[in-house]
Amino acid sequence: MIKRICLFLMVLLAISCSGPAPEPASGHLYIIGGGGRTDAMIERMVDLAGGENARILVITTASGYPQDTGVYQAGQFQAHGAAWSSWVHITGQNADQDSILQLIESATGIFFSGGDQRRLTRAMNDSPALQAIRKLYQNGGLVAGTSAGAAVMSRHMITGTELANPDSTHPFGDILAENMEIWDGFGFVDEAIIDQHHIRRKRFNRLLSATLENPEKLGIGIDETTALIVYPDRTAEVHGVRSVLIIDARYAQDIHTDPDGRLRSRGVVLHVLGAGDRIDLRTGKVTAS
Repeated sequence: MIKRICLFLMVLLAISCSGPAPEPASGHLYIIGGGGRTDAMIERMVDLAGGENARILVITTASGYPQDTGVYQAGQFQAHGAAWSSWVHITGQNADQDSILQLIESATGIFFSGGDQRRLTRAMNDSPALQAIRKLYQNGGLVAGTSAGAAVMSRHMITGTELANPDSTHPFGDILAENMEIWDGFGFVDEAIIDQHHIRRKRFNRLLSATLENPEKLGIGIDETTALIVYPDRTAEVHGVRSVLIIDARYAQDIHTDPDGRLRSRGVVLHVLGAGDRIDLRTGKVTAS
């Protein structure tokens, strides 16, 4: 009896300390695996950001050529019907400036360019600028990105650096434990680890390794000229030209490392999705188009 009372009190304490659950976002994510963007893809982003009233701010922080990238990508959105589009290069030094925050607050959509995702997290994690983008998303805005701007969407972010085999002449040529460098991404997707350029650059090994070491997360590999649209109800739809791979190890058996450091498992599920196919990020259930 005493044990039951103690257990009941512990449950009550856990509930009281956890606080209210966060409100679900009413916005959309548009996550592109890199490469080119078709007219239909750009038009879909404009539509999700408000159509003829869309105001899309391009963030070039990941890029090594921010001005060229910003001018080109902002021009694409304006050419496809956005009411306004501009660009800004956010750094660790200006991520709290009022002028930057005002730009974000005036936008209905954010687009993270490609480049190096580590530049994004170094500059923006825990910053007022990222908080403002989260607020935009919570209130119905669009958050989109390509390549590095896709990788940063997940909470567990693949950097692209090998740890166990850094001198390999064949990048991620094996499915090794403790080989994947994972940083804290922006966390717009908490249900999955996202990888980009996935089929085109043969990145299956690295995503499978990351997923087996974090089996509570789906592995999502998005190919070039292809996007995953995440809706407010946490279902996601493939949009674009090529494929999206889903690795589901949540119910896999006997995930372990052999004496040579290679990961092993049984019962891992793989889905290969195309345009119009959907997945529920919470349950992993796939619906064909």
